[in-house]
Amino acid sequence: MARLGVVSDKRSPAERPASAEAATLLLSALRVFADYSPEVLDLGRRFAAAGHELALVGGPVRDAFLGRRSGDLDFATSARPEETEAILAHWAHTHWDIGREFGTIGARKGDVIVEVTTYRTEAYDPDSRKPEVVYGDTLAGDLSRRDFTVNAMAVRLPDLEFVDPFGGLDDLAAKVLRTPAGADQSFDDDPLRMMRAARFVAQLGFEVTEDVMTAMSAMAERLEIVSAERVQAELVKLLVAAHPRSGLELMVYTGLAGVVLPELPGMQLTIDEHHRHKDVYEHTLTVLDQAIDLETGPAGAVPGPDLVLRLAAILHDVGKPATRRHEPGGGVSFHHHEVVGAKLATKRLKALRFDKATIAAVSKLVFLHLRFHGYGEARWSDAAVRRYVTDAGEQLERLHRLTRADCTTRNQRKAARLSHAYDDLEGRIAALAEQEELDAIRPDLDGNQIMEILGLEPGRAVGQAYQHLLALRMEHGPLAPEAAIAALRQWWAEQQD
Repeated sequence: MARLGVVSDKRSPAERPASAEAATLLLSALRVFADYSPEVLDLGRRFAAAGHELALVGGPVRDAFLGRRSGDLDFATSARPEETEAILAHWAHTHWDIGREFGTIGARKGDVIVEVTTYRTEAYDPDSRKPEVVYGDTLAGDLSRRDFTVNAMAVRLPDLEFVDPFGGLDDLAAKVLRTPAGADQSFDDDPLRMMRAARFVAQLGFEVTEDVMTAMSAMAERLEIVSAERVQAELVKLLVAAHPRSGLELMVYTGLAGVVLPELPGMQLTIDEHHRHKDVYEHTLTVLDQAIDLETGPAGAVPGPDLVLRLAAILHDVGKPATRRHEPGGGVSFHHHEVVGAKLATKRLKALRFDKATIAAVSKLVFLHLRFHGYGEARWSDAAVRRYVTDAGEQLERLHRLTRADCTTRNQRKAARLSHAYDDLEGRIAALAEQEELDAIRPDLDGNQIMEILGLEPGRAVGQAYQHLLALRMEHGPLAPEAAIAALRQWWAEQQD
């Protein structure tokens, strides 16, 4: 796909400003299309021979102009699903039904994976969580129902004609999100598009137009008809994007967050106890930014983008509004907000249909994020360090980063002191880990040994003995076998008194 045909744009030349940026994007697209397999052009010829139109649409076209090649290719066609399936059956090595009711058939030929969808229009019934699908007859009509103009561009195959009826290329060059139809109509047809707007702001660093912003603000509650699973999918894409803060700020400003993640705007009224921030909301966004900066490369301990760490960053202080107390002398406290916050985080993530592992990990991080502050006030014993590591478990590396990110004070001396204290804690953890294999702490005697020494059958007493030996290990470090056996016998004798 080494050439690109004439641009099709319904606007007049006067309405469509010349753009040097757009010309640069066209060159980027040419380089990307040149790398596409000849099999893609062959597919276009097969559809044309059968009397049908075929066009590359949506994200793959947008990404090509941004210099990125998409792994999966999305096509729109005038063919109905059964006709599409017949063509793909002769072209592909394998094909499958992705969603026949929505007009979509998938296929793979070698390394080329495609999804082909019949031209359609799509709208929500006011009382339905699922879109109603009506097949269309034209590419322009199909593009008109797309969420934003930057996704309403297409390349017809096999002639490689670039089709841009709504000026998406200029909007891409200007980095703005605009709807092909009126924003009110677009979001009424599919309310999830409002979440996509926030997601694209986070992913691409774009801004929304004024009418999009106004429509989002007016129609935020319409998002309630969309299933939690679909909302969660968009939120995840937003959070793992390059600029999640921008997307979250748009959600809060327009009211979308009040529907999806109400705990986030709820923190705007809660003044931070350090009195260094406008509110806990601003502190939370700063923690998110700083946590992202502490993510690692693929070979590191916390490869970015890390969804669990980012969720923990935006939820770590959700317990503050409920625990806010005015103290004598004018101070504000949030005692035990980490305990309340862990419960609220769990409740919200369950409502958004997150998996159990993610919920457990985020909840643990929220619960433990204040634990370090005791270390800064007084040096911990080795036993306290062991408990910290054991309680964090497999979330230890994330907890390191969340705790460091939670320091947003503008007092450089205080920030340096906290950083040095955490450096010291991490150093002690590393030293103890090397000495004791701390990440896998076990009692010096296992359950079978306990039963053999005490002559017990499996039961509650064995578990109690195990926990006693584990506590000794946490407090004193490894014991010699003779010392461990003696400690066990002494404990057992005390239980018989």
